[in-house]
Amino acid sequence: MAKFNRYLITAALPYANGPVHIGHLAGCYLPADIYVRYLRAKKADVKFIGGTDEHGVPITIKAMQENVTPQDIVDKYYKIINESFAEMGISFDIFSRTSRQVHHETAAAFFLKMYNDGRFEEKESEQYFDEVKQMFLADRYIVGTCPVCGNDRAYGDQCERCGTSLSPEELINPRSALSDAVPVKKKTKHWYMPLQDYEPWLREWLLEGHKEWKNNVYGQCKSWLDNGLQSRAMTRDSNWGIKVPLPDAEGKVLYVWFDAPIGYISATKELTPNWADYWCKDDTKLVHFIGKDNIVFHCIIFPAMLKAHGGFVVPENVPANEFLNIEGEKVSTSRNWAVWVHEYVKDFPDQQDVLRYVLCSTAPETKDNDFTWKDFQDRNNNELVAIFGNFINRTMVLMHKLCNGKVPAFHADVKDAKDDALMNALQEAKQKIEDALENFRFRDALQEMMNTAREGNRYLQEKQPWILAKTPELQAENQKLIDNCLHLCLQLTANLAIFSNPFLPFTAKKICHMLKVVDRMLEWENAGSLKLVSVGYSLRPPELLFKKVEDEQVKAQVDKLHAGLKKSAAVTTPATPPPAPAAPPKAEIQFDDFAKLDLRVGTIIQAEKVEKADKLLKLLVDLGTEKRTVVSGIAMHFKPEDIVGKQVTLVANLAPRKMRGIESQGMILMAEDNGKLVFVNPAEMVSPGSGVS
Repeated sequence: MAKFNRYLITAALPYANGPVHIGHLAGCYLPADIYVRYLRAKKADVKFIGGTDEHGVPITIKAMQENVTPQDIVDKYYKIINESFAEMGISFDIFSRTSRQVHHETAAAFFLKMYNDGRFEEKESEQYFDEVKQMFLADRYIVGTCPVCGNDRAYGDQCERCGTSLSPEELINPRSALSDAVPVKKKTKHWYMPLQDYEPWLREWLLEGHKEWKNNVYGQCKSWLDNGLQSRAMTRDSNWGIKVPLPDAEGKVLYVWFDAPIGYISATKELTPNWADYWCKDDTKLVHFIGKDNIVFHCIIFPAMLKAHGGFVVPENVPANEFLNIEGEKVSTSRNWAVWVHEYVKDFPDQQDVLRYVLCSTAPETKDNDFTWKDFQDRNNNELVAIFGNFINRTMVLMHKLCNGKVPAFHADVKDAKDDALMNALQEAKQKIEDALENFRFRDALQEMMNTAREGNRYLQEKQPWILAKTPELQAENQKLIDNCLHLCLQLTANLAIFSNPFLPFTAKKICHMLKVVDRMLEWENAGSLKLVSVGYSLRPPELLFKKVEDEQVKAQVDKLHAGLKKSAAVTTPATPPPAPAAPPKAEIQFDDFAKLDLRVGTIIQAEKVEKADKLLKLLVDLGTEKRTVVSGIAMHFKPEDIVGKQVTLVANLAPRKMRGIESQGMILMAEDNGKLVFVNPAEMVSPGSGVS
């Protein structure tokens, strides 16, 4: 294994167009912070880099919605996001912004170096242009009907209902999200990076060199490479962003996904004059923490950029998490279905560690997971309060009661097998936690920490020092046994502070305060030691580390979620980019227009997931006289085995199109009910192939 002398840890740059929610925390910021705190405890040379991504279409869309400038938007949300992370203990060494001058200079210089080295292809292509607004339209400025699920508010880069990645050319009836006008094609010039030229290197570096990466990351990268890379534009037509540093590039800016990851470099420059040590020396371990939607950018595009530029290290690991749902539903900022971090810290003051614990316990490390307020309550009350907090509180109370508030001595002459078992369990726990953290298995590490507290409770219950001290005479007779029990429990308490520090930093500090030890005790080299608190030392009175979450609090949070959902539904201007002015009803059509549609009822006779496509199902639909293969983006809503035998309505004369190499011969009609997809089908069973008129 390579020896690294320094660590550079990055967490994805969130768009500064809204607050952060707990899905963001669980996805990358909390695991990154846990890993960094562990490295700092090991006295590693580590820099933790973060910041906001302040360019790109989402910023300008938000500015149009609020009728302010893009700069107003990024200033507003940078402050909210920065404060939210700080309040949750996300311990960045720097939290920068891509709107800062140092970033503009760094990104422009990076582009210019690649340009001068001949790393780009200059191409003229036809792109959508809004003749009303007199501007080229970025993919997010184009809306239309999704060819997969029929959502008529799909974006030009993705359908947010079914999750399918799209291009504007794939949309049915595309229109401008700014004016609702039908866009036209107009020629424009851009600079493309030929990613296909880096395929051999990417295969060797990534597919051969990093088979230890998480399956979800490795698998997605392999799929991209197996499907073949293509040239990708690294510039855009826009007036918001980093201007392309070329004389013939008026009105063009760097593509946000070229610009944003360079933000890690510029932030490190801003942090330290020795930034090149972290980015340019081979003994640096670079680790990107991201969500699964950013895998391709951090594992393929950005490494290819670094390779093309030359002189930079590339990621040693990219431990991406999956998505966190809330109360069984996908997080939706547009529908206000989210638990916002800045609101949590107001509703649950001084309980940041509870949220950190719950999010780590349910972290979507290998698959999408679900956050519920009931589970939040149960994990707090039944684990943090009843196990972790209970052990430490009982230890401190009994020490004050039975040992005069001082750390008792350990008497080797009365040591027994239970004492040995606890000491051995402590050493094993240290090794297990360390191994899990080194390999980015944060849930496992947290579980081992909690198991250590369970061992403490079990040991205390077996020893029962309160029984040994039931009368003054008994206590005098058994004081050595009592001392040994509470001495080990206090040493275990100190170790729990070390073990919990990466996960529960506020709690670890409270434990240090009670034990009257300095924070230096939290260094990892002290883990497993039985000499962390000194014999005869007076300790502070116990204080409760956690308090119960009551049913009323849970109900209030669930009600708040649903109230936010209703409020967002009542707002006439949705959070997704609206037409400006509001879109009028679709144009009136004649009967002959409708008659062009060949709608037929079919029966699903086979259904299976499409390989390497989380959102797609491959259906075989019986139309009576023939059987059609249809690819539909409904895999997040239906299990294949549950829809076999269902009747559906099929647009039977839609031109076939290939999706993931499969020719789809029609489109299933769906209805959306509060985010839930349902089939449009006849009220009664009819013969397959029956027409709909």
